[in-house]
Amino acid sequence: QHAAAGFVRWADVRGEADGAERVRWARVKSVQRAIEKSTRSYSKDVSRLLDVCRQSIYFEDLSGVKACMAAMARDREVELVRVKNRFDQAWDAAASAGYRNLAVNLRLRTREAAALGVEGHVAEVQL
Repeated sequence: QHAAAGFVRWADVRGEADGAERVRWARVKSVQRAIEKSTRSYSKDVSRLLDVCRQSIYFEDLSGVKACMAAMARDREVELVRVKNRFDQAWDAAASAGYRNLAVNLRLRTREAAALGVEGHVAEVQL
């Protein structure tokens, strides 16, 4: 557990009654931020916004990132749309102020997603 950073391990809290409440779930991108990003980055084409709904998962080492990516790739209810590899040495770290991650854009192909009408929505998981 990384108490100083406010992180908890899902494996440590998932069995607890309040485990899900102890996880810091990301908020949906605000309308203002979505407008800013679509204007600045996508010439006002909001259909290109792929991170309105997003979540981050933190790992202690790259083996955890690799295992998580493999699990998502195997999951039949997950459609991988795009993976942006900011760990790649070719990635210009200055473009992200030195921040490195895998930005995984995906769709959920579940009955629940279909029932809610969001099966076409692309979400982002940052590893």
